[in-house]
This record gives sequence, structure tokens and C-alpha cells, in this order.
Amino acid sequence: MDAFYLPDSSDPALFHPTEFTRGPWSPDAQHGGAPSALLGHVIERCEPRPDFRIGRMTVELLRPVPMTPMRAEARVARPGRSVELIEATLNSDRGPVLKATAWRLRRTELDVPAEALPTGTQPRPDTLTPGPEHDFFPTGQSVGFHTGVEYRFVSGGFRTLGPAICWFRLRFPIVAGTSPSPLERTLASADFGNGISCVLPWDQYLFINTDLTVTLHREPVGEWVCLDAVTYPDRSGIGMAESRLFDQQGPIGRSSQTLLLDKR
Repeated sequence: MDAFYLPDSSDPALFHPTEFTRGPWSPDAQHGGAPSALLGHVIERCEPRPDFRIGRMTVELLRPVPMTPMRAEARVARPGRSVELIEATLNSDRGPVLKATAWRLRRTELDVPAEALPTGTQPRPDTLTPGPEHDFFPTGQSVGFHTGVEYRFVSGGFRTLGPAICWFRLRFPIVAGTSPSPLERTLASADFGNGISCVLPWDQYLFINTDLTVTLHREPVGEWVCLDAVTYPDRSGIGMAESRLFDQQGPIGRSSQTLLLDKR
């Protein structure tokens, strides 16, 4: 159980979800952060190139992800000398549940002036109080994705409406027997953006994201990822959540989510 997914011993593309992948909307469905990170896991292992890294990854959440074995596969859709596009899919026995695209770009060393680099920091997570598990939305489940992740708020909270700043750290690897990569950690954390910055009461409204896009101008360093998140609602029932992303050294990128808003 000390992982979000267990690899199948006979099929390398098959992964078995543990209770730590469970999401807040249904006891039978996974949190979007877990399968998004799983697709990041297989994308990084797709024909890897040592001088390249993922610059942008978009995950489309096609339908609720069941708590059943998942087949995760990736392929290079558009090869290139400097830039290449990777596509990945996640399938259950009910059909496709997630698909993703990722741009993998060649690294280089450039003499960029210091004043041109992004700046800004957030209070270090070790100076903040760990968030108690009972602060999370009342899902009715004692174990879920929220218990597999440690979080520390700089401002706001799961039950506090409005913008929030929060650090996240995985308690377990995404796939048993492996170490979470910077991309996996970021994808798993970024999907909390709409949750920590919700502007509508949890017990009255739904605010479910249909996608997750993470763009990284710098590879994260360390175990912690910070989200400075805000949600933009609209009376049409369509909204957006956006997060500035940080590690303990400074800004690393941004994430965004399209939201379906509705009454319960």
C-alpha cells in the first residue's frame, strides 16, 4: 500500500491503484492528480533522451477514473532534433479515461541575464504547520489521495473560500519501487489548484476540472511543490483555476484547469 500504484508483475503497461489514489468526488473514482502523475511516469520513460526534458504537459480527463487496474502507454507522436511531441493514454476495462500530450525539449546552456529570470519566493514549508487530515473536504473516506500527500498552507485552506498558497509533498512514490520524478511530483500537486482555491462552498457546489496543463520553465528541485492558486468562476457554469508553481528556490512554472461548475 505504500505507493499510489502497484506495477503488474506480468504486464509492464498495467498498474493497480491503491486506496491512496481515491478522490473526493466519489469513493469509486480516483483523484485526478494520481493518474496524471502516472501518465507523467510513462511519458518520461518513453524512448528517453538524456539531454531533453518535458516543458509542457496537458492531461485531458475524459471520464471518472475507476478504482480498477489501469493500462498506461506512451509513444513519440512527432520526433525531432530539438522538440518532440509525446502522446499517452490511460485505459481501464471501460475504455479510455485519460489522454495526454507532452512537449519534450532539448536542454542547452544560455547566458541569460539575471534580471531576465523569473523571481519570487514563498515561505519555506519547514516553517509552516502541517495540515491536519480533517481539514480536507469531508469525503467520507478515511484513506484517499489527500492522506497520501502532505500539505502546508501559507494562506487560505481547503475549507476557506478564495485564493490560497500551499506546499505539497508526496508521502509515497507514484509507482511502487520507483522514486517520484520532479514532473510526477508537480503533476500530482498541481491538480489540487481548484481544490485549495475554490470560491463556492463544497457542500453546495461541484467544481470538477476537465483537464490539467502544467508548463515548467525550470525543472523543480526537492520534494516540495508550492501552488499559489486562484479560481475564476462564471455564472455560465464554466470556470478556470490557475496556479503559479514554486519550489524552495523560486518560480518553476504555471498550471491551469478548466472547471465544470454546478450545484450538487
